[in-house]
Amino acid sequence: MKELKSCQFNMDSGCVELCYSDGSMLAIDCTAVENSIETTMNQRSEMDWLIYNAPLDYAELVLNGELEDYLKRVSGP
Repeated sequence: MKELKSCQFNMDSGCVELCYSDGSMLAIDCTAVENSIETTMNQRSEMDWLIYNAPLDYAELVLNGELEDYLKRVSGP
């Protein structure tokens, strides 16, 4: 079973990168995610905060398909 070793935002690529113990890596293109959902300015600000301050939480929301619901809960429609 592969274990998550690190998760961080790579400013150069604009991706949240997850690195696993088996050497594999998953990169989430934050710009593509932002462009794929309709958001308000407040919701974009919340996404930016997550990306910079809680990239693992951001990755979990994206990978579980829960980002839009989360943004509606914390920032309104």
